[in-house]
Amino acid sequence: MDEAESGVLAHMNFPTQHRTKLYNTNPLERLCGGILRRSEVVGIFPNEDATVRLIGALLLEQDDE
Repeated sequence: MDEAESGVLAHMNFPTQHRTKLYNTNPLERLCGGILRRSEVVGIFPNEDATVRLIGALLLEQDDE
């Protein structure tokens, strides 16, 4: 446990306002759920670039919020 202390407490180096968002994975799960919902609407992607464009657009939208 003593050897793992620095890794376990690494999040304490972040500013306080950021730490509160690191305690759970809800934002990440919401983002993944949004990507899954949008990709199910599209159905089949014609190529990998189309997939990257959709996911990139969703990430940019999330960043704006």
